Amino acid sequence: MLVVCKTWHSVCRLLFICGFLLSLTLRVAFAGPPFITDDPEPVEWHHWEVYISSIYEHTKDGTSGTLPHVEINNGIVPNVQLHLILPMAFSQATGGPLLYGFGDIELGVKYRFVQEGRRRPMVGIFPLLEVPTGDANRGLGSGHLQTFLPIWLQKSWRTWTTYGGGGYWINPGAGNHNYLYLGWLLQKDLNSHLTLGGEVYYNTSPAVGESETMGFNFGGQYNFDDGHHLLFSFGRTFSGDTSFMSYIGFQWTFGPHETSEQEAQ
Repeated sequence: MLVVCKTWHSVCRLLFICGFLLSLTLRVAFAGPPFITDDPEPVEWHHWEVYISSIYEHTKDGTSGTLPHVEINNGIVPNVQLHLILPMAFSQATGGPLLYGFGDIELGVKYRFVQEGRRRPMVGIFPLLEVPTGDANRGLGSGHLQTFLPIWLQKSWRTWTTYGGGGYWINPGAGNHNYLYLGWLLQKDLNSHLTLGGEVYYNTSPAVGESETMGFNFGGQYNFDDGHHLLFSFGRTFSGDTSFMSYIGFQWTFGPHETSEQEAQ
């Protein structure tokens, strides 16, 4: 049984790496589910996170989102996580038809270079690529390769955790601007099953005719057991173009039973 488990994890890792590299030859930007703001903590070495999720966003111009998207994260080596999102996207302009199809692939590598200490926050980077695999003419993708270059910090004490940071979006395309994103989050473990939190975020204008935006999201995570989790959030902007966004997802986590915390340090 042990040999079968080790073989299965080896096969999963090989398939993930192959898919990651294959995608490079080929957007919906997601960060730290269920929130927009991310954290610097990678998946543990030899461990996996798999999400089946959906995002819904409504603006004055219509609705868009994913239904569903699959997110896979793998702790490939200590302090390093590979990240992949494969989305089925939808888009509907106000008064127009509902369009549905494959969206833009998201690729990323998270690297933690400062461990959390008693007074020292954890620090990491998580560059992302949004690969234009969706049909931009149907509103299912951006039509251009986009890059996000952020730095994230995190500090925990007792049942509280806070994290945030920001980064620079390289956003090519006619009428587009490169822009900044900043966000911060505070959450609390209410018990062993339920965590609740909220974030505030800000970004400068991403395109001609679009204003800078500030917004908030509330959400959390419910742990059925060590390997099965429900994630959810909802929120809206309170400056700039008005929009409402929600997230719902189911997460599987798995890996060797023994912890790799010491190896990660």
